[in-house]
Amino acid sequence: MQVILAQPRGFCAGVVRAIDIVERALTLYGPPVYVRHEIVHNRHVVERLERMGARFVEELAEVPAGAHTIFSAHGVSKAVEADAAERGLAVLDATCPLVAKVHIEGKRYVRQGRQLILIGHAGHPEVEGTRGQIDGPVYLVQNVGDVATLALADDTPLAFVTQTTLSVDDTRAIIAALRRRFTDLLSKLADVILVVGASNSSNSNRLREIGLEEGVPSYLVGSGAELDPSWVEGAEVVGITAGASAPEALVEDLVETLRRSAPVEVSLLPGIVEDVKFRLPSELLDA
Repeated sequence: MQVILAQPRGFCAGVVRAIDIVERALTLYGPPVYVRHEIVHNRHVVERLERMGARFVEELAEVPAGAHTIFSAHGVSKAVEADAAERGLAVLDATCPLVAKVHIEGKRYVRQGRQLILIGHAGHPEVEGTRGQIDGPVYLVQNVGDVATLALADDTPLAFVTQTTLSVDDTRAIIAALRRRFTDLLSKLADVILVVGASNSSNSNRLREIGLEEGVPSYLVGSGAELDPSWVEGAEVVGITAGASAPEALVEDLVETLRRSAPVEVSLLPGIVEDVKFRLPSELLDA
């Protein structure tokens, strides 16, 4: 029998963080610690934490006043946050940073005057939390059929975000249906993309082309010295990538150039970590 383990698998970083928060809170404050909703959707995890002294509740009304309370990895609405503050609960927020990023992007799109589409499952705690974080209407789309029934004009300025636990396959057909129907659909994280690479680098040029194909202004720069300030003027979010032959020092140089013109907050886009290493020739290893 051959057993093949998929990689990556199991706990994601957000789940690890959420469980750590519960365990450390129990160690620091002692039981009971109250958790609004199951910290993650796994009975083995929940039951183990219950044995350690965690108490899982669906509503904050079940939590004694002043008790240590944890919000689950799925996130909560502003109403829940306000309720916890009003009742004087000592809150630890275990919302997954990727879920929080969806909240931030959704708010940004709404500030830009766009109607927000949320691709997800009705009733899921992450969806409820996301809808409750946005000031304004959020149109939930669960399947391709829902796109046709949206009560919006076809030229309405739109943007979409997705429930983080959905796969690319789950959302691909829905996004395609949105693009077929609506003429002003924003589906980008960045306002501008800067690709660090040489003009004779095929893959660097292709990265720039991909950005343009997605409707995002995209520019190729060899280093920070080649940055035209007009490219990023008025941009709230600047995406930076680099070709396969561009050293990381050039990326850092570009970030520093941006930093000289405005305050910069750098975050890392989640993705596959490339950790493949190739062996050196045996002669060099022997040496």
